[in-house]
Amino acid sequence: MSLEEPEPESAALSREGYESLLDAAETYREALVVRCCGEVGLRPAELADVTPGAIDRVRTDPPRYLLRLSDSRVAYLPTSLERELRRYVRSNGISSDEPVFSVSARRLQMLVAEVAERAGERFDEPTLASVSTEDLRRYFLETALTDHGINPLVVKRVGGWSSFEALEPYLSSATDDEIVEEFAAAEANPNRDSGGERTASDGSVVRSLLTASDRCALVRLDSDGYVDRWNRSAESTFGYSAGDIVGTHVSALYADEAIERGLPGRALTRALEEASYEDDDWFVREDGSRFRAVAVVTPLRDDRHRSRGFALLVCDVSQHHERLEEVRSDREDLERTSDVAARYRALTDALLEATSHEEVETATCTVLADGRTYDAAWIDRTTHSDRRGEWRTAGGLDADEVDRLVPDEWGEPRSSARNRHPNGTDVSESDDPGTGIAEATGTGAVAVATGIEATVADGSFAGRVAAVPVWYGDTVYGRLTVATERAAAFDETERAWLETIGRQVGYAVAAIRRRNLLLSDRVVELEFVCRDEDSFFVETSRRFDCRVELDSLVPLSDSTQLYYVRLEGVSPADVFERAEAVPGIDDCRLIETYEDACRLEFVVEGASPTLTLTEYGVTVREARFEEGAGTIVAECAADADIRTIVAGLRSAFPDSELAGKRETERPVQTGREFREGLEERLTDRQEAALRAAYSGGYYDWPRESTAEEIADAMGVSSPTLHSHLRKGQRELLRTFFDDPADE
Repeated sequence: MSLEEPEPESAALSREGYESLLDAAETYREALVVRCCGEVGLRPAELADVTPGAIDRVRTDPPRYLLRLSDSRVAYLPTSLERELRRYVRSNGISSDEPVFSVSARRLQMLVAEVAERAGERFDEPTLASVSTEDLRRYFLETALTDHGINPLVVKRVGGWSSFEALEPYLSSATDDEIVEEFAAAEANPNRDSGGERTASDGSVVRSLLTASDRCALVRLDSDGYVDRWNRSAESTFGYSAGDIVGTHVSALYADEAIERGLPGRALTRALEEASYEDDDWFVREDGSRFRAVAVVTPLRDDRHRSRGFALLVCDVSQHHERLEEVRSDREDLERTSDVAARYRALTDALLEATSHEEVETATCTVLADGRTYDAAWIDRTTHSDRRGEWRTAGGLDADEVDRLVPDEWGEPRSSARNRHPNGTDVSESDDPGTGIAEATGTGAVAVATGIEATVADGSFAGRVAAVPVWYGDTVYGRLTVATERAAAFDETERAWLETIGRQVGYAVAAIRRRNLLLSDRVVELEFVCRDEDSFFVETSRRFDCRVELDSLVPLSDSTQLYYVRLEGVSPADVFERAEAVPGIDDCRLIETYEDACRLEFVVEGASPTLTLTEYGVTVREARFEEGAGTIVAECAADADIRTIVAGLRSAFPDSELAGKRETERPVQTGREFREGLEERLTDRQEAALRAAYSGGYYDWPRESTAEEIADAMGVSSPTLHSHLRKGQRELLRTFFDDPADE
C-alpha cells in the first residue's frame, strides 16, 4: 500500500486523541515529529529532508512561514511550530543545510508508532496505539478543510496531493444538513458590514495599532540597510520625519555603544542567515534622548526568494527595562544579605573550632574576606593604658597594607620599641585607633568611613570601611574592620550584623580564655595592686581607714557579681550609706557580726577590677583592700598573654599594676582524697543522718520520704535529724568550695 492511500480500516483521529499523542511524547524531538505530520502534513520521507534553510519567512506583519521542500513542494508552517523548530535547531547546533531530523524516513515512522503505542497504554485508548504517520496526515487534512474551512486547492498543494481524487478517501460525503449549514453561513456572512463596506483586514488592523502607538515603529530598509519607507509609527517613536530620515543608514537609530559593537550590520547579516533576528539594545531619538527597545529584523523576499530589503520592528521597552533593573538591584541586595548571612554562619562554625585568641582573630578575618561581601578584614588589639595598638591578623590583604585603608580620622597605632607602625614610621602620641570606636564599650557602635582610595598589592581600592569593637561585658579586646568596594554597603541591617559579630567574637575570646584556664595543669599566679579611686572597695578603705577582705565571689551575669566580704575597722552603717551613693553598688546587706568585724554581702553591677580580670579569663582567688590599695591574687593559664591581661585591667583602672607572678602546678584532689577529707569533718551521727536521708529518698523530687519518717527510722526526733543534716550539708559544701591548700 502506498503512502498516498490511507488504510480503509483506520479510524479518524480526534482532537483529543491528537492531544493525547503530544502528551505521550517524552522528548522534544518526538513532539516535533508528531506536530510536523499532524499540523504541516509532511510525509516521513519529506520530514527526513527538512533543513533550517527550508524555512522561509514570507510575511512580516504578522510573521508567516512556508516550508520549501523542493521547487514544486511547498508546505505551510504554523508560527508556533516555526518557533519550536528554531529552538530545537539552536539547542542542537544544526546548521542551515543540515537535516533537522538526522534519521531515515523508516525511523521516523517507527518513532510515531512508539509514541502512539505509549499513548494507548497511558490513556487506556487502544485506538491510539495504531495511529500512523498517514493517520496524522489525514488529521491535518480534515482539520484544514473542516475546522478551518481552507480552500481545497490550497490544501491539496500544501499537503502534496497530486489530485483531488487523492483527497476523497480522507473525506466523508456531505449530508443535507451540512450543505444547508455551509451555504446559510455564506449568505449570512457575505464579508461585508451593514454599510456595504468590506471588513478590515489583518494588515489594516496592525497598521492602525502601530499608528496609534508611540512605542512601536515599523521601518522598511533596502538591501543595504538604508531607510526606504518611514511611516507615522516610526515618526512617533523616533521623532524623525520621513524627509529627514529616508535614505539614512539604520545605524543612525542606534546608540553609540551599539554602533561600536557593530550591532546594526550584525543584525542584518544574522537576519539573512536565520530568517529573522531579535535583540534588545539602546536606541536614540532625534532629540538625542535614549530609550531601550526590542528590535526584530526580518528579510523581505519576492516570489523567487530573492532578497528585497528588510523590515525593522522597534518596540520601546524602557519601562520594562527600568523595572528589570530595579528587580536586578533588589536581587543584588538579597544576594548581599544572603552572603552576609553565609559569612555569619561560617564564622560561627569557625569560632566553635577555635582554641586560642589568635585562632579566633585569624578565623574571623579569613571567613569575612572569603565571600563576595567584603574585600578585606582585619583585627587590631588596642590598649587604652599606653596608647599602643597591635595589628594582629588580616584577611584579604597583607597585614602591612592595613594602614593604607584606615581613615585618617580613626588614628593610627603608636610605635614603640616592640611595636612600630606597619609602614615603619612613628606616629604622634595623640593618635589612637580606638578613638570613637573601642571607647564605645558595651555598645558595639559601628563606625563607617566612605571615599577610601588606596593602592594595595592586588591593585587599587576605592570603597568604604566599617569598624566595630570586639567586646564582651565591659572588656574591649580590639577592633574589627572590614573593607568593601560595594557602593551601598553598611546599611542599617548590615551594621546590625557587624555589631552582632563584634559581640560574638568577643564572647568567643572570653570563653576560650576561661576554658584554657580550666583545662590547664599549670597556672600562673598573678598579684595585682589597684589604687584606682573608681574601685568602690579601694575608695572605701581609703575613706574609712578600714580593711575589706573578700571571702567569696559569685558571678551572677556578664556584668554583675555577688561579693561576700569581711569588714574590719568601720561601722557597716557608714559603708552602707556610702554604697547608696555609688551607682555600681546595686544592693548590700549585713550577713553576720563578730567581736571586731562583720560579714557583708554586696551586689556589684558594672565595672570592677575583679570583673575585668574575670572577662580576660582570670580566676580571682583572694582580694583585700586597706589604706586605699587593693591587693588581688588571681590565676590564669600558663599560656595566657599576661601583657594583654595587665593592659586590659589598666585600660579600665589605670592606677593598677602587676606586683608579681609565679608559675605553679594546679593542686589536684582525687575522689578518694575528697572522701577521706570529708570523713574527717563529719561526725558519725552526721554521716548516718546524711546516708539515711539520701538512701530513703529524702533528696529526691518529689520526696519519697519525709524528715519525720527518716527521724522515726533512726529513732531520733525531727529537730535532731534536721540539726545533723544542716551541719553535715555545710561540711559537704565547705569541703567542695574551700581550697584544699587552706587546710
